[in-house]
Amino acid sequence: MTDSKAPPVENISGRQEVARWEHRTRKLSKAFRSPYLACYSLGAAILLLNILRSHCFTQAMLSQPKMESLDNPTAYCLGLALLGIGSTFVLSSFFALGFTGTFLGDYFGILMEARVTTFPFNILDNPMYWGSTANYLGWAIMHASPTGLLLTVVVGLIYIVAIQYEEPFTAQIYQQKASLSHKRS
Repeated sequence: MTDSKAPPVENISGRQEVARWEHRTRKLSKAFRSPYLACYSLGAAILLLNILRSHCFTQAMLSQPKMESLDNPTAYCLGLALLGIGSTFVLSSFFALGFTGTFLGDYFGILMEARVTTFPFNILDNPMYWGSTANYLGWAIMHASPTGLLLTVVVGLIYIVAIQYEEPFTAQIYQQKASLSHKRS
């Protein structure tokens, strides 16, 4: 028998759907007997899928012809700079949020005390998504890959969709937290 509330596997924003389903039902937390263990497991799955995505991205780039206009030292240095900036945003976001903050812990009931406003969040919203996109763009430019450029656009569009799902729902979770805190005091 299947659960009619289970998240659709084919959904473009699958990680958010899994997290929303968990937020509604707490079934992963119950199955793992801990919201932390459930969140760590989801985070590990997301990390493994990101490694697979990066591998497929690289293989797709390397199997296609290069773009001659990007195959030069200046473009390579630009790609390297984008990779450095992107990695800075991704890593500093991770350090600011921690593992559970990065991997949707708030959907598991693992809430941060307050919204993070330190670097890199004081520079731009969603620095992990945009940093990751910069990494793919840098990697594509460094390899002079038109396929990589196209795939970077796809990744960026998927992140835009993810942001549209994630931000309002996360804001709702923290509004509920503030409302409960206000009622208690």
